[in-house]
Amino acid sequence: MIRTAIVTAPIRAAELLAEVTTAATGATTLFLGTVRDVNDGCAVTGIEYSAYTAMAQDELARIAGEAAGRFPGVRIAVEHRVGTLGLTDVSVAIAVAHARRAPALEAQRFVIEALKVRVPIWKREHYVDGDRRWVDPTAASAVTDGVAR
Repeated sequence: MIRTAIVTAPIRAAELLAEVTTAATGATTLFLGTVRDVNDGCAVTGIEYSAYTAMAQDELARIAGEAAGRFPGVRIAVEHRVGTLGLTDVSVAIAVAHARRAPALEAQRFVIEALKVRVPIWKREHYVDGDRRWVDPTAASAVTDGVAR
């Protein structure tokens, strides 16, 4: 089971969990990316996410498919929201379930790291002082294969 979507409405994480969970899945993970109040020392009030939806949807589906290929038996539901989001709003949710925890955790990590690099979604931060700035989502700090970037 794989489902991916680019959405404009608030993400309902409980619904994603329900989609991937079955009696056979002993491990279920949920990653939520949320809008935080500070980035690079600047006070943030919100983020505007934009995408070329068809291209973003295709790439997101491709990533989820690759995760399923790398971690057989995983069930994956991913949603990324576009539009203007406020503090603590969920911008991305990734639910993964598997019979065992290691494949569920590793598949989830694979999806979020690939999504940040490959899916054409852009974000523009809104700051307390009224300024707005486009941010490179791939420039965010990450740890891949045990190496901090």
